[in-house]
Amino acid sequence: MIDAPMAPPPPRRILAVLPSWVGDTTMCTPALRALRSAFPDATIVAEGRPHLGDLVRGLDAVDRFDPAPQRGPRAAWRRARELRAEGFDWAVLFGESERVAAPAFLARIPVRAGFGRGALRRALLTHYLERPRDPDGRPSAFSMIERFLRVTRHLGIEDDGDRMELPVEPAAAQRVDERLAAAGIGSGDRVLTLIGGASFGAAKMWPPESFARAAALMAARHGTRAVIAPGPGEERIGEEVARLSEGAVTVLADPPLALAETAALLHRSALAISNDTGPRSMAVALGLPVVVPLGPTEDGHTRHHLERQRVLIEDVDCRPCRLRTCPIDHRCMTRITAERVVGAAEELLAAVGEGPV
Repeated sequence: MIDAPMAPPPPRRILAVLPSWVGDTTMCTPALRALRSAFPDATIVAEGRPHLGDLVRGLDAVDRFDPAPQRGPRAAWRRARELRAEGFDWAVLFGESERVAAPAFLARIPVRAGFGRGALRRALLTHYLERPRDPDGRPSAFSMIERFLRVTRHLGIEDDGDRMELPVEPAAAQRVDERLAAAGIGSGDRVLTLIGGASFGAAKMWPPESFARAAALMAARHGTRAVIAPGPGEERIGEEVARLSEGAVTVLADPPLALAETAALLHRSALAISNDTGPRSMAVALGLPVVVPLGPTEDGHTRHHLERQRVLIEDVDCRPCRLRTCPIDHRCMTRITAERVVGAAEELLAAVGEGPV
């Protein structure tokens, strides 16, 4: 067993509170698998934002998914009563806020483990880790997979590898195939998925005209059929990419794909070009080659599984600024050309043994 402070007794029931974001939850799956490997007979219940259920239902590591409680003290007390009634032994808190730790604390779950970000959060936990910091005092940017595995290691649990997992539901795959067929994309076509949005903000987004040109170049050179499936609120991005591509991009936005359907689309694809956002991690989890134009943020949080990714960074003085909106000319992204992205895509596909698209 990995060295840890007073490893607690083996649990019978484990609550795993997921991170808030799609990419983080996907990067949390190696830690969930480590829990299952260590305690194969335990009941493991994952809790998170309702839409995150699509990412973990169907995993061998998870027996049940519970939507997270609403915000507010009443909801926290209600959830605490539910947790107490179920008799959880451990709460492994991959989400790092005080709010997600409060129900487990109120339920008096004996072991409550996670990162101790601030005095209040630490007071809610029985086992906590401090986040590593750089010499300038900022939190260190290291792989989120490693970050979540440090929580399970802190409980004396050995890693079970760093491979991410993502279930693909047959019903979701059928719905996606039907929507592609309705758009004239058949089972023999090679799909290029474009991921043009980013919950973080506009600064993380490669320009629509760049996505459009990359799609047109890939279609002309290799006959790919490009698809963009914008998330809720991102429909205009998808429409703009399609308009600028002059017919080279199909939009699946009415209705938007659920996360289970996004997983199915990525599973159906040969390649993805993606902003640094949640579906990027979903694509990597499915083994899909991915090209990522990266702008205002560090690449350290996702520096893993690089054998199937190409992360393109422009060397400009102002990055990483970590701003949600660029106050100047967005040079970190606009200087990454479509030709460079397509070249990286071709190199990546050759490197992973898929040959030309």
